[in-house]
Amino acid sequence: MKVSVIFLIVSLFSPLLEANPGIKVKITQKALDYGKQFGIELLKQRLKKMTSEDWNGQDTYGFIGLNYKVAKIRIDNAEFPNTSLSLISGTGIKLLVKDASATASADWSVKTWLFTHSGTGTVFISGVSVTAVIKVSQSVSGHLKLLLESCEGEVGEIDIKLNQAYRWLYKYFTTFLVQPLNISLGSNLCPKLDSEIQRINEEFSQYPVQAQIDPFAIVDYSLVNSSAIFESSIDLDLKGTVYPVEKITEPPFKPTPFVLLDENNSMFYIGVSEYFFRSASLAYYTSGAFDSSAEQEERLSSYFKLTTETLNKIIPSIAHLYGEPLPVIMEITITTVPVISLHSDKSTLEFTSSMEVLAMLPNSTTQSMFTLNITAGTHANLTIFDQKLITTLCLDSFHISLVHSNVGFFEASLLDNFLSYVLQTGIIPAANAKLKDGVLLPFLDTMILMKPNVRIYQGFLLISTDVIYKAYDNQEDLDLQANTDIFFLP
Repeated sequence: MKVSVIFLIVSLFSPLLEANPGIKVKITQKALDYGKQFGIELLKQRLKKMTSEDWNGQDTYGFIGLNYKVAKIRIDNAEFPNTSLSLISGTGIKLLVKDASATASADWSVKTWLFTHSGTGTVFISGVSVTAVIKVSQSVSGHLKLLLESCEGEVGEIDIKLNQAYRWLYKYFTTFLVQPLNISLGSNLCPKLDSEIQRINEEFSQYPVQAQIDPFAIVDYSLVNSSAIFESSIDLDLKGTVYPVEKITEPPFKPTPFVLLDENNSMFYIGVSEYFFRSASLAYYTSGAFDSSAEQEERLSSYFKLTTETLNKIIPSIAHLYGEPLPVIMEITITTVPVISLHSDKSTLEFTSSMEVLAMLPNSTTQSMFTLNITAGTHANLTIFDQKLITTLCLDSFHISLVHSNVGFFEASLLDNFLSYVLQTGIIPAANAKLKDGVLLPFLDTMILMKPNVRIYQGFLLISTDVIYKAYDNQEDLDLQANTDIFFLP
């Protein structure tokens, strides 16, 4: 049956050697219940669109030999009143289906040496049950893999009604057809389930475990430990490392162990460690994402309308070197990897940069006036939008020192107000513009996060969220989504 909805949630992951994770994901029973319910509705729609293979056979009734054919078998309606998905500690997922029923239509024909007749009929199937245990493991290729560990299925009763014009054929036709149909349907329940699981595994293999964030960085969401199955959740340990696009090399630091809170009110809990952000900072620094291009420098300088006359009001010695006002360019370089820290209810980022201030001469060459060292401290606001974790920096403090000067010595503190303005209105907004695309969270693009909440703890942040599965093929699917959302929203 269509149990793949919840399994698809974890299709991005693959196993590596045992290690501390950078990201932890917990899938709760609430998520399984949602996946089960929505999966049943999708299954009903799918069954209505399916046409089974034709049946051909021979039999005898008394002294009469019969050749029969049942064709165009189609499901008109199916009900699954008692279905559950539950977790078995250390193993996987238990699927239990009880009292399922279906109504099917079919064309039939019977040929004997006495007569040939054909018509339509209705098949009523009831008392269908399936009990299966699906093991969660990993494939050789490194993707999540589901295995049908055990399965039992049976069909209770089958009743066949022929169209009224041929009611007299009922005993001839249905007596020998009911039993083989019952046996065939019952014996095919588990193979059909196994076939569906293999199809899900095939879908798993199509999802990459690495995703490119932007031109500078790639995030690795591969599974570093075997999935932990508990009675109330499936716990996944993801690598959670960000690499520079140009060269994937491991960071010179390792993840620190952390433990998710014992909560199960939301469908998903994602713990993102400080290590993840540190690897992201290193990746962007290595990729040169923090470097300013000449075009950006000119645009920033133009934005502030800087000239040597502007700086002369702060540093009088400049007036002795440049009689006429000249345009000024600021070259800003991040000199060390920005340091990101997560504390209770607060995330901070500190960076050190070098700012060289140059005068643009009439012949279009530049002349260095002075170089400053800037150490700035910011706090980060973290929000989730469109399945991405968005970081926005806000300036808290900064310290400047004079590194080199060609315009004579001056107290760097004279530039405090000027640099504060430049940082808050130019550099920090430019950094936020680069961060606006965010980091894609480990969900499929068919999932919509509902009311995600972000909390920050010592060493990691915790995202809790419910989801809606979107699979819109037509208006009927949209109506289905609207109906199921009302039931499952917290």
